Amino acid sequence: MDMHTVVVGTSGTTAEDVVAVARHGARVELSAAALEALAAARLIVDALAAKPEPVYGVSTGFGALASRHISPELRAQLQRNIVRSHAAGMGPRVEREVVRALMFLRLKTVASGHTGVRPEVAQTMADLLNAGITPVVHEYGSLGCSGDLAPLSHCALTLMGEGDAEGPDGTVRPAGELLAAHGIAPVELREKEGLALLNGTDGMLGMLVMALADLRNLYTSADITAALSLEALLGTDKVLAPELHAIRPHPGQGASADNMLRVLAGSGLTGHHQDDAPRVQDAYSVRCAPQVNGAGRDTLDYAAVVAGRELASSVDNPVVLPDGRVESNGNFHGAPVAYVLDFLAIVAADLGSICERRTDRLLDKNRSHGLPPFLADDAGVDSGLMIAQYTQAALVSEMKRLAVPASADSIPSSAMQEDHVSMGWSAARKLRTAVDNLARIVAVELYAATRAVELRAAEGLTPAPASQAAVVALRAAGAEGPGPDRFLAPDLAAADTFVREGRLVAAVEPVTGPLA
Repeated sequence: MDMHTVVVGTSGTTAEDVVAVARHGARVELSAAALEALAAARLIVDALAAKPEPVYGVSTGFGALASRHISPELRAQLQRNIVRSHAAGMGPRVEREVVRALMFLRLKTVASGHTGVRPEVAQTMADLLNAGITPVVHEYGSLGCSGDLAPLSHCALTLMGEGDAEGPDGTVRPAGELLAAHGIAPVELREKEGLALLNGTDGMLGMLVMALADLRNLYTSADITAALSLEALLGTDKVLAPELHAIRPHPGQGASADNMLRVLAGSGLTGHHQDDAPRVQDAYSVRCAPQVNGAGRDTLDYAAVVAGRELASSVDNPVVLPDGRVESNGNFHGAPVAYVLDFLAIVAADLGSICERRTDRLLDKNRSHGLPPFLADDAGVDSGLMIAQYTQAALVSEMKRLAVPASADSIPSSAMQEDHVSMGWSAARKLRTAVDNLARIVAVELYAATRAVELRAAEGLTPAPASQAAVVALRAAGAEGPGPDRFLAPDLAAADTFVREGRLVAAVEPVTGPLA
């Protein structure tokens, strides 16, 4: 467990804190201000609960059943029942980091003081995170409206000491046993608390935040692999000149071009073709890499703006306002998050597509400007990287299917009370798959481009110092260089790990300086 501590206050949280808690086991503490806000809001809810007039979520049923007034003696049962009935997920378990992000972000909203939850409930949420107890949450059950209902319900069920959860040792056990083993008392829910624990965009937001962190690394990695491919294809780096990108001033485009130029600094390969096989221009997949990579970078920046707004939000229904009113609202609708999750799947698919086109060009003797067919040692006897490109193409094909937007769909629910939903959870789930696939696609291009650069070096041409650093680091990571055919899957797996852990970027930055 990371000893870093994240303090949760009343004004939201940061993307860095989400990643720290979700992935690195950072401890969570509630600030004094949060505890005060929780107590103050609870006084308002208790006062409303004592009145004879019905208040949604406090003394009524939920959704299409909101017209029924619930008597005081049944309200604790009502809150338990909403958690039990809504914990209706099915399918494979959701990853531990996603569930921890889900729990932490719900705690963030609870701590805002707008939900009416008692301080002791919030403290128990923090205690679960700090104990490393992770509720079992299933793949299917959220429509991304009225929040990520089923996933959050499975988390709330664990707070009640019911259902199943995973302990810090990775073993799944009854939640009550795990809570007892860690000295945590199950929560007995009171008015509004069950509803407040379920009604947020926390799952889709957590997955968005982690996808942004992963994609930042992959976009920088793809700039590096594009530069390596350009170099191996004896392309020209003149198209990366800052003055060319200044006249089309998209920020991401300029950043990608600058990254590539830094990687190629000092190369003895770029432009070499002009001596013996003149080309007027390089192919689009080489020449337009900054434009494609850069447009994706700008989309990441927009998605990060949306994520930042959502991280500063308090999403619940109804909400407790500072003037004491408890008002129904539609802030739980996941559309803002769902849209950017889908945007990211689109740009990830396009980045994967251009990476694959460069790989194919490296392997085709008719377009690679002197490289051996499929970068094979003895073409015909050896197949080289032929099937590595097949694997990459299969991944790209799936990426295109995953780019179909989930947020364009809506299936009405709750007897037509919830008649337009965002499908944001589904957008987030498919984006996670797309990000995993993109790492593999970039890794295949890296593997092919480094082999091609080494083959050029064997011909007496000198690669850029940054390229040489990438080659050395990748080989040290277990992905071998040119030679006769061998069992290729382990090499590709090593390249994949190398890319997704950020080690490619780390390998070249001592030469290039910090890359965007």
